[in-house]
Order: sequence, then C-alpha cells, then structure tokens
Amino acid sequence: MAYNIKDRETDRIIRELAALKGKPILDCVRQAREHEIQRERLKTPPWDRLQPLLDRIASAPKTGLTADKAFFDDLSGDV
Repeated sequence: MAYNIKDRETDRIIRELAALKGKPILDCVRQAREHEIQRERLKTPPWDRLQPLLDRIASAPKTGLTADKAFFDDLSGDV
C-alpha cells in the first residue's frame, strides 16, 4: 500500500525527520505513528486526573466558617 503525501510542509517534515535520524522515510513514518498511538493509549482522561484533587478537597475538615461577601472582603482588605 502506497501513500502519496501531497502537502509540501508535511513532506518536508517527514524528509527532515528521516535525514536527522539517518533512516528511510517509511521507517520514520512508522515509528512516529507508533509513538503517537502509544502516547494516546497512555493518556489519562481528564476526569481521572482531576478525581484525586477533588477527593483531597472533599476530605478537608470543615471549619464551620461561611465564605460570604464579608469573608472575601476581609481577605482582600476591603472593609
């Protein structure tokens, strides 16, 4: 199966990568695609990255204080 890259910039990038690696174009394209597939498989979904932080916030002890306008005004020095 052959691929025909018609985009000049994409062709330039592929050829530059092949030249830098000293490998045939086909090997570089294959390796780049394999790396990208692996990277996608290893990505952690946003919810899974956020959940530990949400759990940590939820486990913080309650202070009984109310975060109302007066509270924030006091924090910022507005009286």
